[in-house]
Amino acid sequence: MDLTALRTAHPDHWSKATAIRALTLDAVAAANSGHSGMPMGMADVATVLFEKHLKFDASTPNWPDRDRFILSAGHGSMLLYSLLHLTGYADMTLEQVKNFRQWGAITAGHPEYGHAAGIETTTGPLGQGIGNATGFAMAEEIMRAQYGNKVVDHHTYVIAGDGCLMEGVSQEAITLAGRHQLGKLIVFWDNNNITIDGPVTLSDTTDQPMRFKSAGWDVIEIDGHDPVAIDAAITQAKNQKKPTMIACKTHIALGHAAQDTSKGHGALTDANQMAAAKAAYGWTTGPFGVPGDVKAAWEAIGARGIADREAWHARFESLSTSKQNQFTRAYSRDTPKKLSATVKAFKKQMSEAAPKLATRAASEKTLEVLNPVMPETVGGSADLTGSNNTKTSDLGVFDVDNRGGRYIYWGIREHGMAAAMNGMALHGGVRPYGGTFMCFTDYARPAMRLAALMKIPTTFVMTHDSIGLGEDGPTHQPVEHLAISRATPNTNVFRPADAIETAEAWELALSSTETPSVLSLTRQGLPTVRTEHKLRNLTAQGAYVLADAEGKRQVILIASGSEVTVALDARAMLQDEGIGCRVVSMPCMELFAAQDETYRRRVLPAGPVRIGIEAAVRQGWDRWLLGERGKANKADFVGMDDFGASAPAGVLFEKFGITAGNVVAKAKALL
Repeated sequence: MDLTALRTAHPDHWSKATAIRALTLDAVAAANSGHSGMPMGMADVATVLFEKHLKFDASTPNWPDRDRFILSAGHGSMLLYSLLHLTGYADMTLEQVKNFRQWGAITAGHPEYGHAAGIETTTGPLGQGIGNATGFAMAEEIMRAQYGNKVVDHHTYVIAGDGCLMEGVSQEAITLAGRHQLGKLIVFWDNNNITIDGPVTLSDTTDQPMRFKSAGWDVIEIDGHDPVAIDAAITQAKNQKKPTMIACKTHIALGHAAQDTSKGHGALTDANQMAAAKAAYGWTTGPFGVPGDVKAAWEAIGARGIADREAWHARFESLSTSKQNQFTRAYSRDTPKKLSATVKAFKKQMSEAAPKLATRAASEKTLEVLNPVMPETVGGSADLTGSNNTKTSDLGVFDVDNRGGRYIYWGIREHGMAAAMNGMALHGGVRPYGGTFMCFTDYARPAMRLAALMKIPTTFVMTHDSIGLGEDGPTHQPVEHLAISRATPNTNVFRPADAIETAEAWELALSSTETPSVLSLTRQGLPTVRTEHKLRNLTAQGAYVLADAEGKRQVILIASGSEVTVALDARAMLQDEGIGCRVVSMPCMELFAAQDETYRRRVLPAGPVRIGIEAAVRQGWDRWLLGERGKANKADFVGMDDFGASAPAGVLFEKFGITAGNVVAKAKALL
């Protein structure tokens, strides 16, 4: 690679791009940790994108109609941090760059949403960024249909590497984006043919351009170090009706001794090699030094979008007051005033009618009344619409010819769905929820974890939540999945017992601003256990006394979801024998744990025998059985320690001992 020729042909561009490369080398060397090669190889692409195309304002990073830039190849985080520092983002100081990967710095090893302005999503797990980006682009289309292109008209740009494209979630995202002709989505493929282990060809020979073309994308192939070609490609991509993949042939660790090798992927810290690379670049400043004229040129790029932002504000103010208020409320994740009253009215109706309903059906009924008052909700299902009950009559279907549709047929793409929903939530203005079977949280798990890490309120609707789904058998019967979800920090797992608790769970999920929700819902019908109407959202307390003991309290039965009915039946049997029994419904362990100790003690006082009941594994239950004033010799659990079987639900509950009779026997054995 003739660096001198590149410098000579495009000196202004070269100096800007070199600033990225030099800062990357310095930061990685200071940390003695990181990934140098990708930022060095993609510096030219990033420079052209930010200088000539990206619509942003470094002084006001979060204005709604900015272009979104997503670094899917998150290990190359110094590319993003360099760009944010150079263009003048206030929080990305030189000191932060110098403290790359250190305690307390916003410059984490991989970009983390919420750490610094300009980081649109958390990336690092490869492929997540391109999955998120699909959701960003879909949200943009939905918002434009709602508010018009005068206030919603931007692009989503992604840098993805070979690793991103190998991950399975990338295929789900690519085919989805192509199917929906997301023309505002532009992906730069960092085609350097290098992975950690060596050349990409060690493990993959995919023709990536043909792969994208077959999925309905436009593809442009360029030299990723030629600023003229890069500019022309982006210009062309911005005018396409299809999503575009720009294949950028690049050299990893450009200009370094490790160029085009697997060593170039990681941390380049050899002082002599760094000095040689900088000399080849014509870079003469000391560590972390950027010449004043270069920094000023970058800061001018950061200010280029001020006029765009101001013009956007003027157009926004031309909307009706109601539209402005709705837009602002939705972007702020505030709920409409009608939400609480609508839930209360629905609860009253359900408590009076006392239907026997599967909680998945109760969820659908809840959404039928909530979706009309929350125009920002966007529902969907991974090819299980009729099973998840996530589609309501008012939503319409999102498609190429109906961008205003608020229901998405995700196809059999649980991971892609979850990642795209996260992108929607991050974009702002929409509240996504999507469904699959509880067992298939396994496929969605990486994105569910990232939702929790990023503190975004994505809602995961997981139906067929136990052996109660019956004949489909143990491949579809979740037993450990509640425990996995509950083990995830900053996640609320709701397992409602009836239509009342289901409505309350939905109110909490749609009101959340920083916590994702998992709704664990039944296939089988459940009787209404809350027949006395309460205005208060009892599910918000996490657990509450559903039925108290008559006479001396000797037993406390704690249950969730479908097993609350089992607990009530067991209570009746115990009371018939003169054994006072309290039933505690625990629809959300996380919210109960968040209550003050006085309330928790009121619900779970010391003394009585405690039995936990849930058609799932015991893990997570011991906090409530043995802790919180409980004792090991006075506690037991009725649930699952196996994978289930194929048979009708009633038979399975009997065979696996999740019965009122078994609960009674275990309680009496501990008295």
